[in-house]
Amino acid sequence: MERLYLYDTTLRDGQQTQGVQFSAAEKVEIAQMLDLLGVDHIEGGWPGANPTDSDFFDAAPKTRATMTAFGMTKRAGRSAENDDVLAAVLNAGTASVCLVGKTHPFHVREALGIGLDENLENIRASVAHLVAQGREALFDAEHFFDGYADDPDYALECLHVAIDAGARWVVLCDTNGGTLPGRVGEITRAVIAGGIPGDRLGIHCHDDTGNAVACTLAAVDAGARQIQGTLNGLGERCGNASLTTLIPTLLLKEPYRSTLQTGVSPEGLAGLTRISRRLDEILNRVPLRAAPYVGASAFAHKAGLHASAILKNPATYEHVEPAIIGNERIIPMSNQAGQSNLRARLAGAGIEVGRDDPALARILDLVKVREDQGYAYDGAQASFELLARAELGTLEPYFSVERYRTTVERRKNALGQRISVSEAVVVVRIGDQRMLSVSESMDEEGQDRGPVNALWRALGKDLGPYQTHIEDMHLVDFRVRITGGGTDAVTRVIIDSADGQGHRWSTVGVSHNIVDASFEALVDAIRWKLIRDRVAPA
Repeated sequence: MERLYLYDTTLRDGQQTQGVQFSAAEKVEIAQMLDLLGVDHIEGGWPGANPTDSDFFDAAPKTRATMTAFGMTKRAGRSAENDDVLAAVLNAGTASVCLVGKTHPFHVREALGIGLDENLENIRASVAHLVAQGREALFDAEHFFDGYADDPDYALECLHVAIDAGARWVVLCDTNGGTLPGRVGEITRAVIAGGIPGDRLGIHCHDDTGNAVACTLAAVDAGARQIQGTLNGLGERCGNASLTTLIPTLLLKEPYRSTLQTGVSPEGLAGLTRISRRLDEILNRVPLRAAPYVGASAFAHKAGLHASAILKNPATYEHVEPAIIGNERIIPMSNQAGQSNLRARLAGAGIEVGRDDPALARILDLVKVREDQGYAYDGAQASFELLARAELGTLEPYFSVERYRTTVERRKNALGQRISVSEAVVVVRIGDQRMLSVSESMDEEGQDRGPVNALWRALGKDLGPYQTHIEDMHLVDFRVRITGGGTDAVTRVIIDSADGQGHRWSTVGVSHNIVDASFEALVDAIRWKLIRDRVAPA
């Protein structure tokens, strides 16, 4: 089997995503996750370009993967030995260095303002300087596909200059992301035919046409043996080729799984979903439900026909086994569901119901009525389970809410600044105990997090015998939608919760009042966790 090398640039190109800014500590954690995954190179950033990247290389963990610093070829008018920008990259002390350089004559003339021969010398001298310093050298051929379309001889000459100077890899970059897969494959084959060996050739694609993964695979089919990409497809503009999609495709799909070998082990692959979602947690982003392989909906079977077949043989509607990449199968409930969905969903929750139990029909009817009222159970499985248990007579209420109140006050703080302060009061009854909790929603920075946050803090402040079971619970996401229109409009709130055990679940609340809808979802979230953890009712 031929070796295919994986080069991750989440910490560099991924950090160029709009709205993304890693701290040095977060970059260290991500690097450790990437190393466990089994990539070959981790591109940590551009030393000297900003304090965070410099701090990361100072604190970079020891990894099996080759830690790589990124920079650019030397600037015109100075030698490689006397270029302070290049020196900062080398001073990071990484075993590998990747330099980006121009290969498109238009960019050489317009962006750099130099001649084509001088650009070739910049590439040669920079790569030779890295090799002389004992570093593995990579050359990112920026705008290569556009440059090849404009002047194929010059674009190819840039690659040969880098290879002749000692570069281990030259990487074809579709920097603008506008080249389509067929053209990427065609040009990659031409480059190899032009004397650049495939085992020294990489591919770096952007997703501006939605084809970054397909373009990467086209280059691999043509003979390129290094692929560059990012976790979850982070990157400039529309993102980079997603390693989260590429890795399982390469390991699980033909012809790749029987002809190519990567450094990713089955154990690494099984951790892919967890790594993908942890990255979104670090970025405070909602995971893309429809993401291939790792998305929450990647193995969700909503139609009754599908669910019925899945129960007989999962291969009927699944192209791979979800557990291989650490994901799980979901049979969601909705107004399109049949009894096959229902039995599968209940069985997954550990609820055994006879095939002819009349409660099945009642639950289906109730789901359809409630969804007509604005509820949505296909995205709130925990609330559905509570609904089903209540109809089956097996729901332990644990506690009841007697009343609650929330207020938002606008006032001046000690510095005379006008601020908002949300406060909530919640009264619950547990057996014959009546408990009252009060909480504000101010965070450590003195910022008001709103009335729903205040309600959550008050509700979770003192639940008596259940308190220790919910202390590791936290809210991950809060989504609001107005359904209907005019006087019939209602607010639907879906809340995603998580705990310290790595579990994540969703609950739904519906009301004309957004606070009431939110509180309903909050109460469901706590009750479901107590049931899931098999807490005995007080």
